[in-house]
Amino acid sequence: MRASLVTVFVNIVLTAFKFFAGVVGNSTAMIADALHSFSDMYTTFIVMIGVKLANRKADRGHPYGHERFECVAAIIMSVVLIFTGAGIGWSGIRQIRDGDFGEGAIPPGLIALVAAVATIAIKAFMFAYKRGVARKINSSALMADAWHHLSDSLSSIGSFVGILGARLGFPILDPLAAIAICLFIFKVAVDIFRDAVGKMTDKSCGEEIESEMHRLILSQESVLGVDLLRTRLFGDKIFVDVEIGADESKPLSEAHGIAQRVHDAIEAEFPKVKHCTVHVNPVCLSVIS
Repeated sequence: MRASLVTVFVNIVLTAFKFFAGVVGNSTAMIADALHSFSDMYTTFIVMIGVKLANRKADRGHPYGHERFECVAAIIMSVVLIFTGAGIGWSGIRQIRDGDFGEGAIPPGLIALVAAVATIAIKAFMFAYKRGVARKINSSALMADAWHHLSDSLSSIGSFVGILGARLGFPILDPLAAIAICLFIFKVAVDIFRDAVGKMTDKSCGEEIESEMHRLILSQESVLGVDLLRTRLFGDKIFVDVEIGADESKPLSEAHGIAQRVHDAIEAEFPKVKHCTVHVNPVCLSVIS
């Protein structure tokens, strides 16, 4: 939540500065960029709401928790990124189509150039900061917002290249950069969307993690085998179902103890595991021998 509040504050300051630079520098491109930064605050609020809902405790209506609300926020963010990229790309295509490369289209105001550079640096910093927080708490919604910051930084690169290009006599650089940025934003949006959908459709946590779990289970005392190991993502958490083999001659209390050791070992070794169910299957040692 703190990371999102920092984002809102930065966007307010950045929007005010870019709007001032656009007006003083007579740059319509920078004014549009300022409005873009203003719209970023709405998406940040979406992330804040998603994270807050995801952290709510389980209740009667949601006995397994609310983690998937983060996925919903990430999907909304991916859609916003797609529209952002489409807007940037279409603007570049239209400018090339119309041959609109005159001085009036991209005024070469120095303060607008400074504002573009400042936006690139600040948004790149915010991307690195928010990505670090997202990785630390494993938040898909915050990660989506981090990539949104990077898309803003890249779109400002387009503004910078366009303004600088106009000053140097090459205004066509702006629409070409915009189209390239559009394609990058599309890729990021698709990756975020696929990740969020995977977490909402009971996707497994992957072969690598499951192999590690398998080895951990077999290393537990009195476990004779792993008959079943299934995992599913629930938002940014993992649910695990395990069936192990144990000596059928052992009393129920000891079999329960074996299952409990497996349960505790998995949850201790894998912090993302929210719930682990362990079932014990009887194994006849005489048949094995």
